[in-house]
Amino acid sequence: MIRTQSITLLLYCAALSSLALSSDSARSKLATLHDIVESCKPSGLIEDACCEYKTIEQVNDEIAPFLDDLVKTSFFRYVKIDLNRGCNFWKEDHFCFQEGCAVEPADEAEIPESLRSAALSSVDYNLATDSSFPQFVKKCAFNDHDFCALDDPLGLHEIPYVNLLKNPERFTGYAGDSAARVWGAIYNENCFAEDKGATLDTVMNRGGGDGGNDNGVCKEKRVFYRLVSGLHSSISTHICDQWMDQKTGTWERNLECFKYRLGMFPDRIQNMYFTYVVLLRSITKLGPYLQSNTWCSSTSDAKKIKRLVSGMIEKTLSCPPTFDERALFTDSASAVLKDEFKEHFRNISLIMDCVGCEKCRLWGKLQVTGLGTALKILFSFGDDPSQYYLTQTEVISLINGFHRISNSLRAVERFRNRVKDQEEILRDVTAPTEADTTGAVSPAVKNARLLPSASANFSFSYVSWNDPQALVRLGVGLLFFVCGAVILLKSAWTRNFSNNSGKTEPGKKKYQKKEKMARNF
Repeated sequence: MIRTQSITLLLYCAALSSLALSSDSARSKLATLHDIVESCKPSGLIEDACCEYKTIEQVNDEIAPFLDDLVKTSFFRYVKIDLNRGCNFWKEDHFCFQEGCAVEPADEAEIPESLRSAALSSVDYNLATDSSFPQFVKKCAFNDHDFCALDDPLGLHEIPYVNLLKNPERFTGYAGDSAARVWGAIYNENCFAEDKGATLDTVMNRGGGDGGNDNGVCKEKRVFYRLVSGLHSSISTHICDQWMDQKTGTWERNLECFKYRLGMFPDRIQNMYFTYVVLLRSITKLGPYLQSNTWCSSTSDAKKIKRLVSGMIEKTLSCPPTFDERALFTDSASAVLKDEFKEHFRNISLIMDCVGCEKCRLWGKLQVTGLGTALKILFSFGDDPSQYYLTQTEVISLINGFHRISNSLRAVERFRNRVKDQEEILRDVTAPTEADTTGAVSPAVKNARLLPSASANFSFSYVSWNDPQALVRLGVGLLFFVCGAVILLKSAWTRNFSNNSGKTEPGKKKYQKKEKMARNF
């Protein structure tokens, strides 16, 4: 019996030890969640910009409603982008096995008359009748002004219109070697001459925030690398924010996707803010001329477009300066650097043709074209409005690209709130003694108790279901605990059975003897 009790005590101690290890893992996870919350809420001055993170969040809150409505209008929801231009860098069959990869072309009947193919020859491409305003051109030849390779709307094959609202950017299942190859080419094949062989993180870590040359990395290079990183981060945010749960077939926000793609990398979120700053500056600079456009007056919602554009521009003009493009490419030695800057960005726009997923290729090309248009406005035209020549696709891409990164910043806030709720739940579970003495239960914990399986990606206990080590520790602890309980119960049952079976016969004889004595008496 003593040996059985010892074994039971040993197993019980092992269970407690395993649970203690799980508690250590919980504290480690709590620290990680806190770091993610902090990285999702950057503060202070944005590096290489002229404003603070807080200012950008306030500006975005004011501009976002205009962008949400603007991208739904007839002029901005239909776009012509060549999805069959072909990959110039490696053999890519453009065949994706995922159903979500396909792009649905727009039916010509739904396209406004002024935008239909049959009416293109009669469209006035001028932004305004006054020659002092920027112009749309039918074909943008590849010239010194361009920062990206544009599709030719008058090329060998007709490019169909795409309704962007019917083909939203979200998770399609496209991943693996093909996607990694695209981003690998973008990062590894577009370094500046003296940075060949270096990774993006290596180059970025050389630079400082003083706007000058620090450890061999000038501001122009930092701007380029931060724009690429910010664009990549924004696309990753869209995927995590619109994630398809393969088991339930429903769309949801994937918190774990966000954590491991962005939340644990504060520089990626900071670069996303910086990319927003550059796009905002280009919209502000182009603003007065966009306000004067008639926006294809034959469309049914031309007045609505004009009102929304004016409202958006008023908000951008009212905010303080965000980015000073005049601080870049300032001397004669910068001319070579500027040409290299353009060459690399054009190269990225061509790499987008190598994306295997058709829908990913659509939104990748659209956002790269939008960012390239912003750079074109900032660095190619100067302040002379008569030099502004943009294609219709460039303007549509600029507004939609700005809307995409605007939505990314809002998605970061949504994810940050989710992580904060998770942190609060974890803190209450791991430190019950620190709970409110009044006995009040926080809303997050209350919701967690009511909905213990609200999301497959949201853990309501202090053991992460996505942490293999924590699961192993918990499993071993529970195994020892169950084994100990079984041995204890078996031991108790055996002792009880033995005692009862040993005393039954003597007890019966003693009763019979007493009964006989009573009769004799």
